[in-house]
Order: sequence, then structure tokens, then C-alpha cells
Amino acid sequence: MDLLDDSAVNQRLTGVPEWRREGDEIRRKITARDFPAAIRIVDEIAVEAEKLNHHPDIDIRWRTLHLALTTHDAGGLTDADFTLAARIDEIAAPHT
Repeated sequence: MDLLDDSAVNQRLTGVPEWRREGDEIRRKITARDFPAAIRIVDEIAVEAEKLNHHPDIDIRWRTLHLALTTHDAGGLTDADFTLAARIDEIAAPHT
């Protein structure tokens, strides 16, 4: 998987406006309606991550999820990160 340059990363971020870049990662915070909804989001993300063979870092704090994406094998951000970020946005929308 090819690394995206800064220009490509900035362009791709326009398609996932809830995400922000921090170094070689993109990050997002999701606040679910309640704890069970937060767990449902994580479950749905897990299924999608397995399909894409690309897995986010997820920290669960009650009903708040902190997510980080990077392509470790490539050493930074790739198309896979933005594909999963967009899918996470779709998954989270009905639960927030």
C-alpha cells in the first residue's frame, strides 16, 4: 500500500470532516447515546475492520470512543485509512 503525501492526506480529510490528522494517524472521537450504543458501534467497526483487513486503535471511555487509524505496515497514512474512516462515520451515525 502506497503512503499518501501531505497534499493527498489533506484532500482525503475533506471527505471525512470529523477526522483530524495527528502525525502519521487520523483520529476521531465519537460520543454515543449510551454505553450499549458505544459497544454496538465497536462491534460493527470490528466486523468492517475484519472485512477490510485494516484495524483501528479504539479506546472506550463509557460512551465515548477515541479512534485512531494508520497503516502500520506502510509507516503512515494510506487509502485504507480513509476508506475505513468513511465506513466508521457511516456506522456511527445512527448511534450518536
